Amino acid sequence: MTPSNDPPYLHPARIDIPVEIRVYLITLLNSTLACTVDLHSHVKQAVWNVKGPDILPLQALFATMATELETYADLMAERIVVLGGVALGTARTAATQSALPEYPSHLAEGHAHVQALGERFASYATGLRTSMTHATDVEDVGSAALYTDISRGIEKRLGLLDAYIHR
Repeated sequence: MTPSNDPPYLHPARIDIPVEIRVYLITLLNSTLACTVDLHSHVKQAVWNVKGPDILPLQALFATMATELETYADLMAERIVVLGGVALGTARTAATQSALPEYPSHLAEGHAHVQALGERFASYATGLRTSMTHATDVEDVGSAALYTDISRGIEKRLGLLDAYIHR
């Protein structure tokens, strides 16, 4: 996940992380937040438009994934604020800052939605691991732990999508 070049607004915070590192982390976390909000919208697109014999279990799976992504977005936003930043989680920000490819608008069949979501979840998981490494490199165990926890949940869902594709 690639941070934007705009410096974040910084509120005073008593956390003992140097300002330069906090600015770096806030930018990194906001980039991830944009991808999270974007991925959530992809999953909702799938919930609304999936058709076929597996519609009910896929809608339930996709709805669960959407709820989890909302939770992950909230956790990202909380960490940004703790670091003294401003969480930038609007749809417009997500549209301009997300590194994920656009979701295909023509999909209907369940298998096609699973395939498209699997590709996006895999890309998102890769970005999470990269961001986890960056947070670890600047010795921010809080942000690194957050990335680790979210990565576990995303990889679990990615495994379910892969299992569906290969059944």
